[in-house]
Amino acid sequence: MARRPPGRAALDSPAPAAMVAAGGAGPAPPGPLPPARLHRAADLSALPFATTADLDPLPGLPGQDRVREAIGLGTSIGARGFNIFAIGQSGARIGDAVRSLLAVTARAGPAPPDWVYVNNFAAPHRPRALSVPSGRGPALEAALAEMIDELRAALPAMFEGEDYQRRRSAIDSSLHGEAEAAFSALAEKAAAEGVAIIRTPMGFAVAPLKDGKVVPPEDFASWPEDRQDEMRGHVERIEKELEQTLRAIPRFEKKRRDDVRALDRETAKFVIDQAVDDAAKPFGDLPEVLAHLEAVRADLVENVQLFLEQPGQDGPGPPPGLRAGSPLDRYAVNVLVTRNGAADGAPVVEELHPTLANLLGRIEHLPVQGALVTNFRMIRAGALHRANGGTIVIDARALLTEPFSWEALKRALVQGRIAIEDLARFVGIAQTVSLEPDPIPLDAKVVLVGERFLYYLLAAFDPDLARHFKVVADFDDEAPRTPDGEAMLARIVATIAQAEGARPLDRAAVAGAVEHAARLAGDQDRLTLLVEDLRDLVVEAGHWAGAAGRGTATRADLDRAIEEQRRRLERPQLLTKEAILRGIALIDTTGARVGQVNGLSVVGLGNLAFGRPMRITARVRPGSGQILDIEREVELGGPIHSKGVMILSGFLAGRYAAGRALSLQASLVFEQSYGEVEGDSASAAELLALLSAIGDVPLRQDLAITGSVNQHGDIQPIGGVNEKIEGFFEICAARGLTGTQGVIVPASNVQHLMLRAEVVEACAAGRFAVHAVAGIDEAAALLAGREAGARGVDGKYPYGSVNGRVEATLARFAALRRRRLGRAAEEEE
Repeated sequence: MARRPPGRAALDSPAPAAMVAAGGAGPAPPGPLPPARLHRAADLSALPFATTADLDPLPGLPGQDRVREAIGLGTSIGARGFNIFAIGQSGARIGDAVRSLLAVTARAGPAPPDWVYVNNFAAPHRPRALSVPSGRGPALEAALAEMIDELRAALPAMFEGEDYQRRRSAIDSSLHGEAEAAFSALAEKAAAEGVAIIRTPMGFAVAPLKDGKVVPPEDFASWPEDRQDEMRGHVERIEKELEQTLRAIPRFEKKRRDDVRALDRETAKFVIDQAVDDAAKPFGDLPEVLAHLEAVRADLVENVQLFLEQPGQDGPGPPPGLRAGSPLDRYAVNVLVTRNGAADGAPVVEELHPTLANLLGRIEHLPVQGALVTNFRMIRAGALHRANGGTIVIDARALLTEPFSWEALKRALVQGRIAIEDLARFVGIAQTVSLEPDPIPLDAKVVLVGERFLYYLLAAFDPDLARHFKVVADFDDEAPRTPDGEAMLARIVATIAQAEGARPLDRAAVAGAVEHAARLAGDQDRLTLLVEDLRDLVVEAGHWAGAAGRGTATRADLDRAIEEQRRRLERPQLLTKEAILRGIALIDTTGARVGQVNGLSVVGLGNLAFGRPMRITARVRPGSGQILDIEREVELGGPIHSKGVMILSGFLAGRYAAGRALSLQASLVFEQSYGEVEGDSASAAELLALLSAIGDVPLRQDLAITGSVNQHGDIQPIGGVNEKIEGFFEICAARGLTGTQGVIVPASNVQHLMLRAEVVEACAAGRFAVHAVAGIDEAAALLAGREAGARGVDGKYPYGSVNGRVEATLARFAALRRRRLGRAAEEEE
C-alpha cells in the first residue's frame, strides 16, 4: 500500500480510505459523568431520629479500634520501654482523645503514694525523699508543724521553771565554789610565803608583801640581795602555781557547760519525747517516717537552744511555704506530691509546656540580705512527679522544641528515677550553692502525642525512640462510608453538639455533615474522623441557627457554616480568580490552540485549598531527543515534577520511536508560574501539549485536564480533584457557561468526587461536564475533537488521527536529522 511522503501538507490532507482502514480509531471519547457520580448523598434511613438530641452520645474513640487496642496494651504492660507514642493529623484532637481513654483506665488503677522531702540532718544539702501512702503527706506535714508549735511553747516554759533554775544555779555555784577554793588556797599559801596575788587591768600579778602591804619596786630594790633573791624565789613559785590555777578555770567552765548541757538535755528530753511520740503515733506503720522522727528527736535534743531565743527575734518573715533560713525550718515537711482530695485512681497529667523545670521539678531561691538562699522546703514538683504512679501526656512538638527536655526525659526513663536538674548547670551559668535532693523512683507511663511526620523523623534520627516508646497508637484519619459508618458519624455529631452545648441538628443537617465529612476525606467511600473540623462546623451551624431564631440547626444553617468558613479564607482565591478574569493571568476557556492546554493545580494556604487553572505550553523542533523542562532548568521545578516530565520521554520513545532514535527537541513550561512547581498531576496535560505541538493538532481550551501519566500512557489518580474541578468551573461560570466546558479527570478519581452543589447542578443542566478517562488516548480524543488512533494490523496509525500525525512528524524529524548528520559527516571528511 502506497503511503504519502511525510510532511506538513500531507498531514493536513484528507485521510485516504484505505489508510484509515489500516488502523483503528482507538478508545472512544467518554461521555460526561452523570450527576449521581459527582456527589454521593448521605443515606440515614437506617437511623431513626429527628434531631441529634434523640441520639445517644458515642463514648470512647469511635472508629479507632487500632488505637484503643494499642493504648490498652501500653497501659497494661508494666515493663520498661512500653510507653506510647500517639500519632495522627494535627486536627484529630488526638490529645483529647487519648486523655479521655486514659481517664477510664486510670480510674481502675491504684492511687499512687505521696512524696515528701525532709531535712537530712547529717547532710543538709541532700534532702531526703520519703514515700507515704496516698493522702497522708499533708497529715505528716501537719503533725510536724503541730509538734514544733507545741515545743515552741513548752520548752521555754520548762526552762523557766523553778526546778530547772534551782539545778542551774547549783551548777553555777558549784563551779564558782571550786574556783574560789582554789584561789583561796593559793592566796593563803602566797601570804605564808610573804607574797600577794593582785588583780590588774592586764590580769593577775604576784608581788612581795611587808607588814601586809605590797612592797613598791623602789623599796624592794633597797632590800639586801640575799633577801631579794629569796623573795624572787617565792614569787616565781606562786606565779607558777597561779598559772596552773588559771589554766584549771577553763576546765571548770567546760565542766559547767557540760553539766548545763546535760541538764538542758535532761530537761528538754521529757518534753521532746512526749511531743515526738505524739507526732509519731499516726505513722507507726511507716518505718521510714519513724526513722526520720527519731532523727528529729535527736536533733531537737541537741539544738534545744533554737527554741529559747528571745520573743520576736525570729520575726514574722515570709509565709511558711516560702520561708528560707528560719532555724526551725529544719524540722518541717515539704509535701512534694499528694493525692489528698483528688479523685480515686491513678493520675492522668497533661504537660502543655514541657520545659526542663516543668518536667523534672525545680529548686526555688529567695534573696536574703543580698544572697540567694534555699532549703528543702523550696523544692517544687514537676509534671513527672505529679504523674508518678499514673500517666503523663506530653505534646511531642513542644517537648522537642524545649532545650534539654527530650534528653532529660530519656535519662529519667533509662534510670527509672526523677532527678531534679538545674538548667544553669547545662548552659554554664554561675549559680549559688544549691541542693541535691534525693531522686524519686519513676513509675509513670509516658504518652507522647504528635503528627506522623514528627514520629517518623524522630525514629529516623534518634534510635532511642524505639527503646523507650515501643507502642505506637496510629489514629485513623478516615472510616469506611458504610451504613454503619454514616450512623457512627451521625452519633459523633450528636456527641459534639451535646458536649459543646450547641443547638441540636435536624436530620437534613446531619446528612449534610456526613456529606461534608466525605468531602473532607476527599472520597465518596470514606468519612473523615478529624473531630476538630466537625466540631467547628457543628458549633457554627448552631450559631447561625440561633441568629435566625431557630432552636434546631437545619441544612441551610450547616451549608451557611460551610460557606462562611470558605468565605473567611477565600481572599487569595478571589485575587487569583480576578487576575484570570481581567486577563492578567492568561487562561482561555473557548477556542482551540496548538501546543497549549489548561492544566489544573491546587494551592494550599493554611486551611484554604483551591484549584487554579494554569496554561501549559509546548514547542518542538528536530533534535536529539531532549525534552527541556523550563521549570527544572530555572530551579522552579521540584523533583516529583521533574520525574513526571522525564516519564514523557519514555512514553514518546516507546510509542513512536521504538525502532529509531527520538529526533525531537521540545520545551515545556507552566506559563506565568512564578513560584516552585511540584507534583506530577500535570504530567498528562504536559504530554497532551507535547502531542499537540508535535502533531500540529489544536486542543480545546474549554476543557481543562488533571492527572498524571505513566510510560504506557495510563492516566493515574491525583489529589485535590474536587478543588481542581471547582476552580476551573468558577472561571467558566464567571465568563458564562457555554455548555461545552468541562474538566477531564482520571477515571480512578471518580470515587473521590464530592463536588459542591452548584457544580453538580450545572452538570445536571448540561452547562458543564466532568469527563473521566483511563488513558492518554481518551483524553487526546476529547481535547482534539478527533480520534486518537490505534495501530492497525500493518502497524500504522490511522492517517489524520492524533497518533498518526504525531508519528508522521517524528518520522519527518528523524529524516531531517539523518540528512543533517550525513552532511556533517561529509564535511568532516
